[in-house]
Amino acid sequence: MLDICGSMDIGGQLPAETVLADRMDVSRTIVRSALQKLDSDKLIRWEGRNKTLIRKPEPEHRLEVEEGTLSTEELEQRFFEWILRFDVPAGTALNVAQFSRQFGVPVHNLQEFLAGLSRLGLVERRPRGGWFLLGFTSEFAIELSDFRMVLELNAVRQLLTLPPEHEIWQKLETLKQEHEDLKAVLKDRYHDFSLLDEKFHSAINSVVKNRFVLEAQKLIKLIFHYHYMWDKRDELERNAAAIEEHLEWINAILAHDVEKSEAAALKHLRRSKVTLLQSLRGHKFA
Repeated sequence: MLDICGSMDIGGQLPAETVLADRMDVSRTIVRSALQKLDSDKLIRWEGRNKTLIRKPEPEHRLEVEEGTLSTEELEQRFFEWILRFDVPAGTALNVAQFSRQFGVPVHNLQEFLAGLSRLGLVERRPRGGWFLLGFTSEFAIELSDFRMVLELNAVRQLLTLPPEHEIWQKLETLKQEHEDLKAVLKDRYHDFSLLDEKFHSAINSVVKNRFVLEAQKLIKLIFHYHYMWDKRDELERNAAAIEEHLEWINAILAHDVEKSEAAALKHLRRSKVTLLQSLRGHKFA
């Protein structure tokens, strides 16, 4: 992205996100993250669809490239991006050797990774060796959503017992302001909501220190983060409604109202379940 900016004139417009994603062979999520970094570094001014170059990149803007294999978290992200970006259907055979070259990780690491996903019901080992994708079916989405409700309601109950000096209270105050700020410019920046949604739910769940819960939350976070990119119908309206639900939930927690906090959580999580199912039905892996 810095190379693209370096080849442009000041005042020029960066291409659309889809064009940038195709040009760099990455997902739109990665493009948006890069654009946010350019915007925060004051290299571009990002206003709605306009991404104006306001100064040229300098050497200090570049990140050092670290040699070595992907971490487990990076591998998970790359794998799910591959599935969701290309709408990989259930039943697809997974070529471990190809993934090893594509992701730059040893074959044995991929085998361990896929074995972990098999315990979550996402992939299955073939009788004669190899793996195939079970896919993101409606049944999978329903089970995942129901489990998410259990985990996040438990997180809310634990959160409300924390002392005033705990860091979560300041996090929630900051998140409340970030939601209000996005709400004020949502018409132009509604595509930013998926990142804020991930940040909000991660904060809620961060109060639970349980290794089994943390493992499940990684999958839940990825699926619910990416589903915002699957179905673009009524995206502005859906994100506006979700912001209001988040704010209702945050305000109830900050008021230390257990009943209202749980009610707000259930309201939002039930709606998220519906939108996830709608997103899946619009794709061939449903």
